[in-house]
Parts: sequence; C-alpha cells; structure tokens
Amino acid sequence: MELLAPAKNIEVACAAIMAGADAVYIGAPRFGARQAAGNSIEDIRQLTGYAHRFGVKVLVTVNTLMDDNERREAAQMAWQLYDAGVDALIIQDMRLLTEDLPPIRLHASTQCDNRTPEQVVQLQHAGFRRAVLARELTIDQIRAIREATLADNPDQPIELEVFVHGAVCVCYSGKCFMSERLMGRSANRGTCAQMCRMAYDVLDTHGQELRDDQGKPLHQRYVLSLKDMDRSAYLRELQDAGVSTIKIEGRLKDAGYVTNIVAYYRQKLDALNNSNRLCITHEFEPNPEKTFHRDGSPYFLHGRTDSMANWATPKSTGEKIGIVTSSHDRTIHIQLLPGVILHNGDGLCYGDKGFQVNSVTALSGSAVAVNTFRKENVPAGTMIYRNTDTAFLKQLHAHRHIPVTLTLAVVSEGFSLTISNNNDTWHVTRTFAHPHTIATQGEQAKQTQRTQLAKLGDSYYVATKVNVPDEAYFIPMSTLNAWRREIIAVAAEVQDASHRRETVQPIHADVLQQSDYDSSNEPLMTCKYCILYESGHCRKQPTRLKPEQEPRYLRLSNGTVVELQFDCKKCEMTLHAT
Repeated sequence: MELLAPAKNIEVACAAIMAGADAVYIGAPRFGARQAAGNSIEDIRQLTGYAHRFGVKVLVTVNTLMDDNERREAAQMAWQLYDAGVDALIIQDMRLLTEDLPPIRLHASTQCDNRTPEQVVQLQHAGFRRAVLARELTIDQIRAIREATLADNPDQPIELEVFVHGAVCVCYSGKCFMSERLMGRSANRGTCAQMCRMAYDVLDTHGQELRDDQGKPLHQRYVLSLKDMDRSAYLRELQDAGVSTIKIEGRLKDAGYVTNIVAYYRQKLDALNNSNRLCITHEFEPNPEKTFHRDGSPYFLHGRTDSMANWATPKSTGEKIGIVTSSHDRTIHIQLLPGVILHNGDGLCYGDKGFQVNSVTALSGSAVAVNTFRKENVPAGTMIYRNTDTAFLKQLHAHRHIPVTLTLAVVSEGFSLTISNNNDTWHVTRTFAHPHTIATQGEQAKQTQRTQLAKLGDSYYVATKVNVPDEAYFIPMSTLNAWRREIIAVAAEVQDASHRRETVQPIHADVLQQSDYDSSNEPLMTCKYCILYESGHCRKQPTRLKPEQEPRYLRLSNGTVVELQFDCKKCEMTLHAT
C-alpha cells in the first residue's frame, strides 16, 4: 500500500518525504478544504522537483465547493499545477468536470461522501483514478466496494484510499453545515469553525442539564469531540481488503508531528511486507503518543465501539506518565509510570487543564516533585498526561537516501561506470579512457575501488552495492573520485527527468452531476457517531441505561441550542437548528 502524508507547506512535505512517505498531499493556492494551508504554484513546483527525485508523488487538494467564476479560475489553476509537475488533483465539486482541465489524474475527495459501492463504481465510470473513502466504513464495507469495482472493471479498477490516522470529523465529510449556518464559516469551502471541538451542555426535553454516571451535570462537555483515528493495528486487513493507499490526516500539523507519524507507519508497512526498500535513518523511536494525540480509536473499522469521544477535552492529551499523590501551590508530587523521565519544559495535562514543568526533583523510587510555573492544585489520584516531550521533539529528524548500485566494468577504450537505482527505473553509464594496468596487489586494489566509489558524500544517494571487475586493475584514487563525482552529477539530472506521470483520458462529466450548492434543507450535521450510544443510552442495547434518560438538545456557551435526532434504523444521529 502507498503511504500518503499531509503537508501544510513545502517544509512539512520535505519532512514527510524524509520520514518515508510514498506520496504527499498539499493545498493549492486556493480552493483547498483547509483555507489556512494554501501554497503558491512556485512552492509546489519546487516540491514536485524534490519529491520526484525520491519517487514520491505530489497530490494537490482543490476540494471545496465553488461558484461558476471560481470553477473557471480553478480550471486555470489546474493547468498551472499540471505544468508544475503535480501528479493528481483531489476534488470535491463535480461541476468542475465541465471545465477545461488538463490530462491529470483526478481523485474524488472524502468530501464527496464516498460510502457505497454504487457511488464508487459511478466514479470509476466517470474516469476518476481514485476514491477517498468515507472514514465511517467498516472493513467489510471497504471490501464490498473493492469487489464491486473489480467486477465492473477488472483490468483497471479505481484505487481506494482510506484514512488510517489523525483527527476525525464527527460528521460525514461533506455533510457538515453547522459551522456555515451558525458561524458563517463553511466547512465545504475550507473555513470550518470546528464546532465539533466546542463545549456543550447536554439537555433533556425540558431544557434541564442531564447528569453523567457520577451524578455530575453534563455541563460544558466536549460531547462531539472524537478521539483521533489510529488503525495501525489493522494494516494487513486493509491491504487484504483491497486498499491501495493509506492516508494520514493533518494538513495543519507541524513538521515534527508529520515526521513522527509517517516514520511510525513506514515501520509498520515495512514490517507488514517484510521489506526495507527505502533507506531511512532517524535517531528517535516513532511513537504517536509523543506528538499531538487525542488517544486512539479504529473508528468503526470493526463496527461501533465504546468510548469513541473524549468528553473531557478536545486538546492533545499525549501519553500517560503517572498519578498525582499530592499537590501544593506550585509543587505536584507524581508517581511516575515505569520508564518515564520528565524534562524541564515538558507540557503536562489532566482533563482540559495543562501546565509546564519548571523543574523536576527525584524522590524515592519513581516518585518526583514537579515544580510548575503557576499554582496548580491537582487532586490526588489524578492521572497525568504529557502532551509535550521536549527531549523527543529535539530528536524528530529523519534522513532518506536513494539506494543505488555502482558498477565498474572494463571496456575497450578503458572503463565504464554505471549507476542505477535498485528498482531499475533509471541508470546512467559513462565511459572513461584509461590504460588497463594490472594491479600488483589485486584484492587491495579492488577493495579500494569499492570504498572510493561508495563515498557518495552529502548527495541523496547511498551505495548498497558496488561491483568491480574480477581482474584487478590499477586506477588512482583521484581518478576514481573524479569519475564518481561526474556520474553523480549526471545521475541527478537523469533521475529528475525519469519521473513519469500517468496520462489520463478526459473525465466523463455527463456521468456525474452535482446540483447547485444549497444546504438550507440539510441537517446541521449527519453523524455515524451517536451520543446515545456513547453515553450508554442506546435504544438498541437493552443492557445499557434506560432510554428515557437520553439527551435531546445541545447548548453552546453563547446560549445557541441545537436539537438532536436519532434514526435508529440507519444508526445515525443528526443535529438540527431549533
């Protein structure tokens, strides 16, 4: 499977490539679903040149809904992106297909709400090369989509892309209108206000706050804030189900986060396929809990599960590090979990509260006294999490080389030197005039040749194999070095020109039609996630809490109230304006 990584900008994209991404996706100058993550055409051009050297593809998001004038502008921009070397565009607005587009691969964004075999087969008929599937699909539903597309076109079925890690929208992608209608910021036009990360009061039919299992009022709880997705334990199942690409969410995340998560999934994929085809080195041990982390959930991959949300906080919780034994003023005593070491500057948190470590004093055993920058009286027994590990963040660098083979051979006029990448997609050969002088110390001469030719310095190449003639010849080290430098310089040019984009046929716009954008009659949100189930009040579960306790309304801190409705036949929850 291809590992697809997010990129806020060219810096983050390069970090993803170094950490082992097979492809990156990045926002266009306009019309990306993350308006704050747009990039210039020139930056994208520079990125494609860099990425293609490593065999990495660059996908660009143009996945918002647009008006007529914007679609014409987006089509012109598509040609600029094509000329910049982009490998594919990710789109949502099907009306864009009526415009003059370049012969570039098109991927149907998850914003298209790709949930059924019929939908994805229709995209296949239209000419889309990939569908980004809805996050809510189970492994069986993913498999059914793959089987349907194979039955429809066994020779060239549409590729299936599935999210495996990162933040999750509580609503079906493309079906969230809450931000637009209540805040004037449209999620389908790249300006989501993240209503799902806000705090709400949970009310009954009489407008009274409900209470949780501990009898505490459901007051200003983050009842729509889902835990992050983590499907790292299910990669083999996804591969066997026919998934082509696994995708990491996070086009607003920094380079450290992307480096850590990409390296984590690179290791998982390499172990899955018993392969280490990429030459990547790093000093850190990848760990998702060490960078932005809201706990993890496989999110419907094997059906509905308990505890998909964190009602206490929408923020990064990080990793569990210990339990508070006492606290007073600016000092907190913590019994650390085995192996945990705290550092000055670390960020700690509990619930939606957080503080920074000023200093750490070791006590007996694994107990420590943490001095904080401000007064923090934390109840004894509270689990403490670390959401900033300063020592780990300093190590978050990876480096990637291109594995090559160098072959020195005897030819009539002297010697030839060939460099090729290990999957044999490009090679360069140069011939050099030089006398065939037999070396007096044969094995030493051959070892010198191997050593000198393998010294590729600060280039992106690493020699995994160096072949020299069976007969030992005398060649001065300075001559070998000059030959090596020359072929490396030529190799970079040849390799840059070796990248080939797939040429695609025009999309059949008549197959897919999208009506004019109008959300006025839609629910504010349509969700697979259900507050009834999360709180233990599911109507279908007789062993859970009594249904008469179910919530009916949510109230924001500004007094805005929205109504909850539950379609138990579809197993969906919708939010409506009151």
